[in-house]
Amino acid sequence: MAEYRVKRPLQRPSIHPGEVLREDVLPALGLSVSETARRLGVSRQQLHRILACTHPITTEMALRIGKLIGNGPGLWLRMQQNHDLWRLEQALKSELKKIETTETTLPDPAVSLTAGHNPR
Repeated sequence: MAEYRVKRPLQRPSIHPGEVLREDVLPALGLSVSETARRLGVSRQQLHRILACTHPITTEMALRIGKLIGNGPGLWLRMQQNHDLWRLEQALKSELKKIETTETTLPDPAVSLTAGHNPR
């Protein structure tokens, strides 16, 4: 199934991935915080900080959660990145307005990286 890409800017806050874990994932799996922390190999306090949305999901934690749930780390990292980006866009809104966008459009780095690639 293809992923839906959200177009920027969002008018509402992006959900912290800890909230998704707390409200949707753990109840669906029937896991307590203590049991989840044990399975992830982290302290209960570390997991609780994520579930309370006071700490981000790191790359390491995304790997652990993705392995536990079976959906890999990518979704958890993207949710955290979207949350961080939204928060910073709000915090820097007035500063970002002062930055002038250049007239010249640069080529998409993803396209230029693959243009010279010759798979065999």
